[in-house]
Amino acid sequence: MKALQYRAIGASPEVVTVPDPEPGPGQVLLKVTAAGVCHSDLAVMSDPDVPTELLPLTLGHEGAGTVAALGEGVTGLGIGDPVVMYGAWGCGACPACTVGKENYCPHARDLGIHPPGLGAPGALAEYVIVDDPRHLVLLDGLDPVTSVPLTDAGLTPYHAIKKSLPKLVPGTTAVVIGVGGLGHLGIQLLRALTCARVIALDVGEDKLELARSVGAHETVISDEHAAGRVRESTGGRGATAVFDFVGAPPTVATAGACVAIEGDVTIVGLGGGTLPVGFEAVPYGVNVMSPYWGSRGELVEVLDLARAGSIEVHVETYSLDEAPLVYERLHAGKISGRAVILPNGTAAALGSGVEGEVRQRHSFSAPSPVSSSGSTAAPTSSKPAPTV
Repeated sequence: MKALQYRAIGASPEVVTVPDPEPGPGQVLLKVTAAGVCHSDLAVMSDPDVPTELLPLTLGHEGAGTVAALGEGVTGLGIGDPVVMYGAWGCGACPACTVGKENYCPHARDLGIHPPGLGAPGALAEYVIVDDPRHLVLLDGLDPVTSVPLTDAGLTPYHAIKKSLPKLVPGTTAVVIGVGGLGHLGIQLLRALTCARVIALDVGEDKLELARSVGAHETVISDEHAAGRVRESTGGRGATAVFDFVGAPPTVATAGACVAIEGDVTIVGLGGGTLPVGFEAVPYGVNVMSPYWGSRGELVEVLDLARAGSIEVHVETYSLDEAPLVYERLHAGKISGRAVILPNGTAAALGSGVEGEVRQRHSFSAPSPVSSSGSTAAPTSSKPAPTV
């Protein structure tokens, strides 16, 4: 089968031919319909300390497909069932895992358990092995192409926002920094789940236009004046909750400067920024959090929101052969919403659109090189690179 792999430290991803996988006992083989492309992949490829034993690595931690084969002992699924992957794989036995919070499993790394595409073979391939059927959720009528980003780009902001819901009462303000794959869904989730006024920050007018189109009440250019503009817009109070989907030092500083007393600063992005916490370092009573991905139960809730029409994913679709070039577009900030790869072709998937969801078909006329130095843009996802 064909797969997109990161094969050596500092190398560009490439489409290669690898043996077809076969499910072992307890495993499930998926024929991949769609796979999302995330800034976390750039973080992996720019990390000089990725353990070499994880390479070559098939990328892709957002995956949707149909069940192609069942390993010995697997029950509850049938051949052809359309599903999405829950990617935060844990040990399955600890207190966190037993309540579905495998994203907070304390044993996964020590046991050598890695998420697909971030250590285990991922979904940017024609087929992918899922280690356990508990890591699959039925699509139940949802379009796999526009739903696959919900497994991370939807789940991660949902998990982050849920922590602040008790504070986001009528009359409050929430700020979203970074209107990419996660941020544009974060805006929609805030509108669907709260009565808060939503202000979106980004460096590009095109991203701010996307923010307005998905429900932001106000948009602000993300620069050294952004925090002041937020405070001015809120009558000097600041924002009750700030969600930073970039996480770079300048954006984290902005988050700390515009949060209100007793507010929340949630750093989701992987940009390497940190926020000092201490007396008078931030306003009184501020909570600073750095959550990771989300639980399986929360993924089910996110899919229910999509099924109800409360959130819509803006996607651009590409073939597997185009995938290396998609990372160039992602690195350059040229993706609107989420890029989705269709490893097994486009016709069926592109014909199964859900009304109201936005999908654009892209193709390339000529290749251009991917920088071997990895991403220099601030990552906007919550997944850490698979380091030890």
